[in-house]
Amino acid sequence: MTLSRSDSGPAYRQVARDLRAQITSGRYSNGEQLPTESELSQSYGLSRQTIRHAFSELVAEGLVYRVPGRGTFAAEGRAGRYLRQLGSIEDLMCLSLDTTMRVVSPLQRRIDIEAAGRLRLESDAQYTIVFIRLHDDVPFVVTTVHLTPQCAKLLADVPELKAGAVSTATVIGLLDPRLDRPIAQAAQSITVALAPDQVAAELRCPLSHPVLRVDRLYSNDLGEPVELSISYFLPEHYTYRVTLRRDSVSLAGSHTPRQLHHDGT
Repeated sequence: MTLSRSDSGPAYRQVARDLRAQITSGRYSNGEQLPTESELSQSYGLSRQTIRHAFSELVAEGLVYRVPGRGTFAAEGRAGRYLRQLGSIEDLMCLSLDTTMRVVSPLQRRIDIEAAGRLRLESDAQYTIVFIRLHDDVPFVVTTVHLTPQCAKLLADVPELKAGAVSTATVIGLLDPRLDRPIAQAAQSITVALAPDQVAAELRCPLSHPVLRVDRLYSNDLGEPVELSISYFLPEHYTYRVTLRRDSVSLAGSHTPRQLHHDGT
């Protein structure tokens, strides 16, 4: 097995992503044993420590469980449902590795007062692209991305964003390396919504079907907004998982209540 050279993420995370895709696709059923650390180490050409780290991530997600002296086994899952564990901006940029993006409406200038306001634009004009994302050829999300005019100019000639284009890209992943200042933050909100006309048609679900709406506002290291994405996920085909951790816990077992952090932002 060969890891993607285009993925700059840690090797263990690439392995975890590969194994996750195999489990969620049904290659390993509930209770079926996965290859050993030694076998995967040879297959990927990586150290056993790296494979062990990948397994630990899948254990934390509930996708596998480990039995001392016996091995690692697939936990009960839902084949056909796309599961995404997010822990960093890089994870959002790499969302594409096991999904496909198909452009429905190419990048074009539009007037949108609300989007322009959230992007802190002086004018109401911004640039919009609409696409669907598929997992195993099944559409599970419709996304509208709003860009500032400056950012849209950077992506004007990108082939992955042309009408009808199909790729494994993400808009933020295409944009980030072209920016003068790096993406440093993504503020996210999640609500329940009813599928609008276009969303229902693209997701092949009834009109006003309950969907998960996820808004993300990406900003650079100066706090300046560069992209607003609004996504409608079909819950039958998508699972979103986060992990909440305390800032610190004392060795004695007592703790001081502090703010909890959300891994998905």
